[in-house]
Amino acid sequence: MKNILLPTDFSENAWNAARYALELFKNESCTFFVLNTYTPHIAHSRFMATNVASGMLEDAARSQSEEGLANFISRIHIQYKNPKHKFTAISSFSMLVDEVREVVDDYEIDLVIAGTKGASGLEEVFMGSNAVRIIKAVKKCPVLAVPQNFKFQTPDEIAFATDFNRFYTESELKPLLDMALTFNAVIRIVHVQHTISALTELQKFNLSMLRKYLKEVEHYIHTVSELNSISKTLEVFSDELDIHLLAMLHYQHSYMENITRELVVKRVAFHTQIPLLVIPELGMSGSSKNKKEHGAFISE
Repeated sequence: MKNILLPTDFSENAWNAARYALELFKNESCTFFVLNTYTPHIAHSRFMATNVASGMLEDAARSQSEEGLANFISRIHIQYKNPKHKFTAISSFSMLVDEVREVVDDYEIDLVIAGTKGASGLEEVFMGSNAVRIIKAVKKCPVLAVPQNFKFQTPDEIAFATDFNRFYTESELKPLLDMALTFNAVIRIVHVQHTISALTELQKFNLSMLRKYLKEVEHYIHTVSELNSISKTLEVFSDELDIHLLAMLHYQHSYMENITRELVVKRVAFHTQIPLLVIPELGMSGSSKNKKEHGAFISE
């Protein structure tokens, strides 16, 4: 059984990500952890003791969060009657990214699926600030970012963007391989080069190991010239080959790190129209079965 984390602020953007998740795993047994965090604004009044005001505001925020989660899960039950799926609601007085990180640890989460809002000014040049913070913070499982207007398509064409400069571990490639095997997908390994040149010996070795890991699935190598930026190149590549899912590893000097940096420096937006699977360095990571109290309540 897979454990999937769905952070939500009850927006249509978050609902779209949940719908994608339910379609993606409709044939698999899953527990979906639906998370909402709240941090009520504490207003100080000379007519009310601070601790009383704080308590009242926190109680109101908690009730609103729990009611929102109940309605969110009820909406799922009405539209998606799947006996393979169970739901756990988590309401937490916490900052979103901090709580996501804790829930990933405590509930052995296999995948975080978050909605992305797209660019809305220079401060949100990459998919919305919350999605980026989650991607940067989560180190123990992949994060799947779903664009706000993306309608579910079976991911039978998957692009894996990499430069072959780093050795891949089996645990890091497993999410990609599992996705390809589940949907009988073709993996298109895309290597973006500023200037087309031969691979180094290290790159050749890493590529050969990558192909061994992917021997069970149909895959192809695509070497493409950079178009202004890595992000723009991947957008064009994905559009031209009708890619349904873009995957990248996230580590120091990776494409993912470079894209995040170039978007800030060049003030451009990564207008990805397809889901983005970001896989952190998983080689040495472990997980814990320790379950903490997060204000969770079960809804099945």
